[in-house]
Amino acid sequence: MQQAGRAECAGLNREKNKMMQRRTALGLALAAGLAPNVARAQGAWRPTRPVRLVVPFAPGGSNDIVGRIIAEAAGNILGQPVVVENRAGAGGNIGAMAAAQAEPDGYTLFLGTMATQGVNPILYPDPRFDPRKAFVGVGMMADMPNVLTCLPRRYNPANAREAIARAKAEPGKVLFGTVGNGSSAHLSLVMLEKLAGIEVVHVPYRGSAPAVAALLAGDLDLLFDASATSAPHILQGSIKALAVTMNKRIGSLPNTPTLEEEGVTGYHLSVWNGVFTQSRVPAPILARLQDAFTKAMDEAMLNRLRGHHTEPLIIPSAELQPWLDRDAERWGKVARESGIKID
Repeated sequence: MQQAGRAECAGLNREKNKMMQRRTALGLALAAGLAPNVARAQGAWRPTRPVRLVVPFAPGGSNDIVGRIIAEAAGNILGQPVVVENRAGAGGNIGAMAAAQAEPDGYTLFLGTMATQGVNPILYPDPRFDPRKAFVGVGMMADMPNVLTCLPRRYNPANAREAIARAKAEPGKVLFGTVGNGSSAHLSLVMLEKLAGIEVVHVPYRGSAPAVAALLAGDLDLLFDASATSAPHILQGSIKALAVTMNKRIGSLPNTPTLEEEGVTGYHLSVWNGVFTQSRVPAPILARLQDAFTKAMDEAMLNRLRGHHTEPLIIPSAELQPWLDRDAERWGKVARESGIKID
C-alpha cells in the first residue's frame, strides 16, 4: 500500500511538472509574440524597409527641393532610405489623397504645405477627403516667400512700386505668371490685385520650372515664384527681384524689399513646408517619426535650408498640432476671401 501511494504521488508530481513546463513554454511564446508590441509601445519602432515621402508637386520645384533635403536627413536618422515620390496634380490634392489612403504603418510620409492643408479644402471641396483630418504633423521645416520678378530685357521697372503703377495705368495688359491655378503664387497675385488695386492677365503654368523658363524666354512681364527656385536665377543676374511676399526680408535676398515696404499695406504671404503622416498611425510610431525628424533638424540641416533660400521653421512636437489647426483656419479664411475659382 505504501509503495502504491508513493507511486501515485510520483505520478502526480510528474504531471504537475509537465503542466508547469507547458505553462512556461506558453508564457515564453506569448512574451515573444508580444515583444514587438511592447517595444513599439516604448517608442522603439524601427523601419525595416525604405520609407516613402510623397511630394504632391512636380520635380524641380521649391517643394520638391525641400522634400529631398529632409528625405536624406531623416533617412540617416531612421536607418532606412526615405524615397521621394512625386505625385503632382490638383494643387497637391492628388498626392495628398494617395498618401492619406496608404497603410498607416509609418512607411508613408507626406510633404504638406499651407496650400494642401489650409487652402485646398476651400478651393477643392470634397466631402470624401479632408487633409486636415487625414494627416497629423511630424514636423515643420521651412518657410519661404514668393518673389516678384521680371526679365529686364523685356520689362525693367526700377522697383515694385513702378511695376504696380504700370499695372494700375494699364489694366488688363500686364502678363503676370504664376506656378499654377490655386497655387500659393496664384494666391499671392490675387492678394496683390486686391490690396494694390490692380488688374493683370494671369498666366498659370504647371510648376516652377516651366514658369521660370517662360520668364527667361521673355514670355512674361512679371512672375510670382518661390524663393527656393527663383533666388538662384536672381543671384546669377538672369532675372531681377522686385519684392518678396513675406512681411520681412529673407537672409538669402537681403536687398530685396517686402511688398509692404513697396507700399502695399498689410501684405504678407509665406509658404511653409512640413512633414506629415496619416492621423491613423499608432502613437508610438508617430512619436518615433517625430523624434527622428527633430534630430534631423540639426544645425547642418538648417544651414542647408538657408542655402536653398528658405527660412527654417521649427515648432516643438507638443505645440505642432495646435499650430497647424490655427494656420489651416487662417489660410482657409484667406482662400475664401480671395475668390479664387478652380476650373
